Amino acid sequence: MNMALNNLFIFDSLSKLVGFFVIFFSVLMAIYSAGFLKSRRITYYIWFFLTMIASLGVVFSDNIILIAVFWGFLGLSLFKLINLYDDENASSIAKKTFIIIGATDGFLLFGFLLYNFLTSSMSLTANTLIINNNLSFVSFIFIAIACFAKAGCMPMHTWIPETAKCAPLPVVAYLPASLDKLLGIYLLVRIVKNSFFLDTTAKFTLIIAGAATVIFAVMMALIQHDIKKLLGYHAISQVGYMVLGLGCATPIGIAAGLYHMINNAIYKCCLFLGAGNVENQTGTTRLHDLGGLARFMPITFITFLVAAFSISGIPPLNGFVSKWMIYQALSEFMNSLSSYPLKIIVALALLSALIGSGLTLASFLKVISSVFFGNARKRAKESSFLLLLPVIILAFLCIIFGVFAYSTILKVIEEAIGSFNMVGLWQPVGATAFMALGIIIGLIVFKFSSKNLRISPTYTGGEESNPHEEAKIEDFYATISDIPFLKKIYALAEGKVFDIYEQLKKIAFILSTLLKRLHNGVLPTYLIWCLLGMMGLFFVFFK
Repeated sequence: MNMALNNLFIFDSLSKLVGFFVIFFSVLMAIYSAGFLKSRRITYYIWFFLTMIASLGVVFSDNIILIAVFWGFLGLSLFKLINLYDDENASSIAKKTFIIIGATDGFLLFGFLLYNFLTSSMSLTANTLIINNNLSFVSFIFIAIACFAKAGCMPMHTWIPETAKCAPLPVVAYLPASLDKLLGIYLLVRIVKNSFFLDTTAKFTLIIAGAATVIFAVMMALIQHDIKKLLGYHAISQVGYMVLGLGCATPIGIAAGLYHMINNAIYKCCLFLGAGNVENQTGTTRLHDLGGLARFMPITFITFLVAAFSISGIPPLNGFVSKWMIYQALSEFMNSLSSYPLKIIVALALLSALIGSGLTLASFLKVISSVFFGNARKRAKESSFLLLLPVIILAFLCIIFGVFAYSTILKVIEEAIGSFNMVGLWQPVGATAFMALGIIIGLIVFKFSSKNLRISPTYTGGEESNPHEEAKIEDFYATISDIPFLKKIYALAEGKVFDIYEQLKKIAFILSTLLKRLHNGVLPTYLIWCLLGMMGLFFVFFK
């Protein structure tokens, strides 16, 4: 039941669900930060708790002015937390992030103003606006752009990989990896479910944006050599799946997008915290400098492995279930269309989602092999209890929300979204039991046959390998960027051609240079401009 307090706040099942996870991740990150941060703790925790309060303000506000105020404050808190240590690189990234988020806050305000103009309501849930004209479409798209920037959907994504690499790791795990995903997708769920009735154009705008985000971001992740930057691109790619589900605008699609939002926050936060444990012990997150850490950090390794399999959509973990629902939503939406060109677009979007899962697994095989297997390049030990407790809880949730999805989280989501139907023969509890049985049988067979195993030397290119040399798997992945077609795209990406911030900055510098030349301080020049301006006004008003 929807209960609004003086039309300012809303406490329905959806807001309570997302509000719970805001508090949940805040508690976990407060614990982790206490063990990770060595300085500036007071400043960090002040902005940390202000961020949590503002996030809850966004979630529980129904008034568009209140939402805009809390949403705008989060841009400031993100800026302050990224630039926590006043580092030069972090300061530059914080400024870029603030400009992108701040600019899209303007889109949010304008979208809300149009929504208010068309509905005569300050409530985001009191009226459902049918998108049947240009103004209603612009209102929806402008609000969606703000959601894209907050969650990290293309083309408003470019702040996330750089933030992931340069910002303090607890900040990255708390904001881009969890809270910003929750808030950006929550608001998108809210407007798709309650505020707008989407037309075909709006649906396909979301579907195309989601499909492009999945593929392009995961392709960038494949060639990264730093764990944090790789995870940053995967944080973008996973948003594409959520937007794909929401683009269908069906009960199963909205439920799938919301479920994947929660799952992504869980396993992505776990992955970032695992990377933080590695960095805390070794002082680096560069893949080429790491290796063999599984024997020194077994708990970090196991939790990272669970989260990596989950984000890759490996059954029976939670990432598989939410991706399965997204595939089903796209299939049902495609079957409901009568136009074959539109069917082809949805089919390509579904294909991109499937390929994205495969490439995600491939990139995490690179990370796991480079960091935890092979020869040890750095000595390390397992992290402290404060750093291990959050990753253990998150890895445990990856299992619980996958194996027992139907009886746990999906029941809560159904209460928040409404009933939806799932098809297929997937029974997670039974499948998990058979998987566990297969693993146990395999271990028993290995135990009794290990005496007869023959250990052979390692060969590379037909020659016996030098035991003191090791071929790094990231070098193998680097060949992807040498494929002629992809090489050009990667070159454009490295040149920041696809970075909307950098391109707009170039345009701004060109315009400013032009204006400087026009304003040369010579009086006759200004008189000429005044005369031309007056002629223009006369032409407009008296033609």
